[in-house]
Amino acid sequence: MKHLGFIAAILCLLAASLSSPLAAEERRPNVLFIISDDLTATALSCYGNTICQTPNIDRLAARGTRFTRAFCNGTYCGPSRASFLSGYYPHATGVLGYTSPRPAIGDRATWPQHFKNAGYYTARVSKIYHMGVPGGIEYGGDGRDHKGGDGADDPASWTEKFNSPGPEWKAKGEGETLEGNPDGKKPVVGGNTFVVVEAEGDDLVHSDGKTAAKAVELIEEHADEPFFLAVGFVRPHVPFVAPANYFEPFKPFDKLPLPPKIPGDWDDIPRAGINYKTSKNMQMDVRRQKKALGGYYASVAYVDAQVGKVLDALEASGQADNTIVIFTSDHGYHLGEHDFWAKVSLRDESAMVPLIISVPGKQPAVCDSLVELIDLYPTVADLCGLDIPARLQGQDITPMFDDPSHSVREEAFSVAPSRKGFLLRSEQWAYIQYGEDASQGIELFDVKADPEQYTNLAGDAEYAPVVERFQARLAARLESVRDNDLGN
Repeated sequence: MKHLGFIAAILCLLAASLSSPLAAEERRPNVLFIISDDLTATALSCYGNTICQTPNIDRLAARGTRFTRAFCNGTYCGPSRASFLSGYYPHATGVLGYTSPRPAIGDRATWPQHFKNAGYYTARVSKIYHMGVPGGIEYGGDGRDHKGGDGADDPASWTEKFNSPGPEWKAKGEGETLEGNPDGKKPVVGGNTFVVVEAEGDDLVHSDGKTAAKAVELIEEHADEPFFLAVGFVRPHVPFVAPANYFEPFKPFDKLPLPPKIPGDWDDIPRAGINYKTSKNMQMDVRRQKKALGGYYASVAYVDAQVGKVLDALEASGQADNTIVIFTSDHGYHLGEHDFWAKVSLRDESAMVPLIISVPGKQPAVCDSLVELIDLYPTVADLCGLDIPARLQGQDITPMFDDPSHSVREEAFSVAPSRKGFLLRSEQWAYIQYGEDASQGIELFDVKADPEQYTNLAGDAEYAPVVERFQARLAARLESVRDNDLGN
């Protein structure tokens, strides 16, 4: 009888464990979404950079799927973030600047809100929706940011939200304004300006160090419940501010190689195709260009260290085997290619993003299929067993984690609203059109024969059929994008 009582007790314990919401077979996967601001894939060692080493992002890539042809849907912060968080393309919602998608989408659930509605603890740390940098970071959410303390955040998306103030360009240290400062007399200035500050103090002096620390804390506190944790790092967005030790591997800056400068590189492209920031209009000589590159790389190295702290905390929590981890950026960034700098351009350097997704139980892989950031919402919902709202305009790319050759689209689609620019990027072609009627010009690049996009073929009669085909496809794509349920 004693044996029967013991067996009964064991069976009761087993039944209780099976009915527990924490049972592994019942608990849905967590989501850890990490996004860096203004990060080009070409700055990461897992994407081939041999100068800027990113060991922590690399270790995520070593266990996940690294996408080599991932594209943002807007080539600057506001429209890109509003798009992948709402599940709609920029021209569907009309969010072509720095506003929240909420007025346009009504009570439709955003990506994190969909998880919140399904019982997840959802939190953001720092910049996920658009937030002014450096202003919103410098003021730390006290309301002095021109968009308000939380920028264009969406309160309905989160159970909790946390801002991470930092000194930004006012950090103590050795600083220099590189942009618009040919005689070297301008002091270190704020705004969306190329400034480098080799800062005093450690990681926690700055916004991203505080963001990593808060993310670590939240992982520890919420390891016993399903969570959707969005962690936003603001570097390498200008100003290029990081603790001084992160600059050392890139010194002296004059040893850093710049992309080749091709005489007449801009001669065959429309005026709208010349980026808003260039070496010429920023008055940056070669010394300043190389220092800008060093400042960018130091900022990336600093972010990589913070990513490492978050990944370490996930491992320590015991939830790594039940957590989908995503690392990406809101768009890419020019680092002197074509003498262009920063974002907005629709060339690959600006429109492509790093994208690494680690899914428990899936083998590491490299995927060359075309994907877009707007695909994250339906894909992660599917992976977590949530329904995929029919209204979403992205594609579910879940099959790619078992078959990296799986394809969901012929072209990736991205826009640069401030230039009225549109990109259709296929495996072979990059088609860029300025103005819906192409009145401001066209660019066509054969990216297989010309991967650096030096020769615009749009004016060549031989390629007129290719241009006509892409014009028709772009018109159809825009019509499809605007055919949504937002008016219902």
